[in-house]
Amino acid sequence: MAQSCPYNRISCGDKMPHVVTEACVNHKYQDCVAVCPVDAFRELPTYLVIDPDECIDCGACINECPVEAIYEESDLPSHLSDWIEKNAEECLDAELADGNSPVLAES
Repeated sequence: MAQSCPYNRISCGDKMPHVVTEACVNHKYQDCVAVCPVDAFRELPTYLVIDPDECIDCGACINECPVEAIYEESDLPSHLSDWIEKNAEECLDAELADGNSPVLAES
């Protein structure tokens, strides 16, 4: 029988496809949202996160981020590893990012 995940697949030990990291904080560029073929991005007051249950692991967002805040989990620098859990947890209550929010600060 399949394991029941109460929150999302990360809480059940699965891999996080892509991770938004601290470089997004206080910038919140929307370029990544515009190229995402699914509704994977969620919006918090000062940054974005990726919903691991929506991300299809296409990688389109990585090169679009002007502050290089998005990584594949396998490429994530170790000092940013806490952002895996941050994305997985904070996406649960965050609003869907629609790409229309203003940029908070230019890089």
